[in-house]
Amino acid sequence: MGIILWIIFGAIAGWIASMIMKTNNSQGTMMDIVLGIVGAVVGGFLMGLVGQSGVTGFNINSMVVAVIGAVVVIFVGRRLRR
Repeated sequence: MGIILWIIFGAIAGWIASMIMKTNNSQGTMMDIVLGIVGAVVGGFLMGLVGQSGVTGFNINSMVVAVIGAVVVIFVGRRLRR
């Protein structure tokens, strides 16, 4: 059951990030899930660099970290495409 919850968590975080970065129309649900999960890892890493806790479970703070990480992933992806 845990993996399903992480997929749902990733989908929500990826969807929010895609709405912020205005890429929602160009990507599908699977990409939202991948971006959310990768974003949670990236966000956790970035938060660790500044001495804060990253993704600690299914809570609002973890969602914010995952969304920030997904936004960073989208931003870097855009820069690499150019």
